[in-house]
Amino acid sequence: MTDTQEFWDRLANVRAGLMEVDGRLIPMSPNCAPEDGCIWFLTARGTDAAKAAQSGQEIRFAICDTDAGLHGVVNGTLQLSEDREKLAEVWNFVAGSWFEGGKDDPDLVLVRMTPKTSELWLSPKSGMVFLYETLKANLTDTQPDMGRHVTVTF
Repeated sequence: MTDTQEFWDRLANVRAGLMEVDGRLIPMSPNCAPEDGCIWFLTARGTDAAKAAQSGQEIRFAICDTDAGLHGVVNGTLQLSEDREKLAEVWNFVAGSWFEGGKDDPDLVLVRMTPKTSELWLSPKSGMVFLYETLKANLTDTQPDMGRHVTVTF
């Protein structure tokens, strides 16, 4: 599996991250779509994320998810999308709690991030592997194998 494939595979299990827009960190829930090479977000009209997407702004999305074994930053461009099929695909129960009108709420905005580069740390997804590596390192006076540090260009 390539580093890019592994990124998409692990991102599918990430439920939250921080989108940096104009120096502010905004909690957002990513929806991964490796088939189109994009990360999708749902937000409200008028938010910093929606404004950044409207202007095609470059942003960063930070991920720190131990369960997915994925830590790092993804750099890319935001854009607004009118794709109703994609909206239906990424819509979920949690989003429904924010938008009273559901998928047809006039305040709902679909935002697409097109990743360009990322710096990632791919760590063991299993707590048992982490425990084993830590124990082994302490017993053998060596460094634990806690994964890889990679740079991915999309």
